Amino acid sequence: MRRFNAVRGAVLTAVTVTLCATLAATPAQAHPGPRPLGLENCTATGCHFDVPPGTYDVTVRLGGAAASSTAITGETRRSLLPETAVAAGERATRAFTANVRTPEGEPTGPDGTPGLDLTLGGSAPALAGISVTPAHHARQIILIGDSTVCDQPAAPYSGWGQQLPQYLRKGLSVANYADSGESTVTYLADPQLWGTVQPLIRPGDLVLVQLAHNDKTIDEATYRANLETLVAGIRDKGGEPVLVTPVVRRWFNADGTLNNNTALLVNGLGVDLPAVMRSVAAAENVPLIDLTAKTKTLVESLGVAGSKAIYLSNEKRDNTHTSVHGATVFAGLVRDALVAQHLVPEGLVRVG
Repeated sequence: MRRFNAVRGAVLTAVTVTLCATLAATPAQAHPGPRPLGLENCTATGCHFDVPPGTYDVTVRLGGAAASSTAITGETRRSLLPETAVAAGERATRAFTANVRTPEGEPTGPDGTPGLDLTLGGSAPALAGISVTPAHHARQIILIGDSTVCDQPAAPYSGWGQQLPQYLRKGLSVANYADSGESTVTYLADPQLWGTVQPLIRPGDLVLVQLAHNDKTIDEATYRANLETLVAGIRDKGGEPVLVTPVVRRWFNADGTLNNNTALLVNGLGVDLPAVMRSVAAAENVPLIDLTAKTKTLVESLGVAGSKAIYLSNEKRDNTHTSVHGATVFAGLVRDALVAQHLVPEGLVRVG
């Protein structure tokens, strides 16, 4: 289930943005460390910060003389800040924590551009100020998954992990190591994947695992063992594993339900992959986000016509991969589950 290869770095439509360079002057004085990187690193459409791989706190001041509405994406099309409206003459401060890594998108993809790159979007973007500093105490959410989760390199594709950062506040970052086309078998075997991710897990990190879409010919015992291996390996590093059942495929029955093997990820050997994941979570005392059940309910409620916007049904005749809109909606379901199960503090998420 590898998505079609597309060239990253499509030219974005230029947006009009007000950069208020006249910030309040700071009296000359000694500073305890390096000054934060700021507005001098920005142009009318975005910012580039020449920083090494790591985790960074970003604080922005939004607004200008006219009414504005600003969204921020970064790196490989990650949504970092949802569109935020500010009244004319007003200012609003927002903050988030961003992950910078190489490769910057999918782990088996191209390296991307060094440093932290941010793109200004929204209907009327206006950036009045920005500060970037190393994040010394941020908690990580590491994602292990397939193309329905990953940082997709080009439109119209988007994984839910690509949209999750916009729901998080400063102090909680997303490190998305999902990769297109991967199964539990291939993820564990590839040194660019599990061999790279496991050493990065720190005590207290949340590690969300959604692998099933490409386990098409695996037997139940092997699939179960692979999930158990991932759970044990995460715990060995002090991380907290969270199993996430896969998002449904948009494959309707005549009666408008998704009660069929294609939609609900029952593989070619008759293995009900979400059911095995639920069983492993219960046996290993691992938190479970039942995204299969949640997305089934949502997609069925939208119906045959309404659910097309969630997937790429119109654009690509693709009923597995999600649009930006669909990935954003699915990421919201993950956010809600993280809060409801007390896996992340409510104060570190954005609601709405």
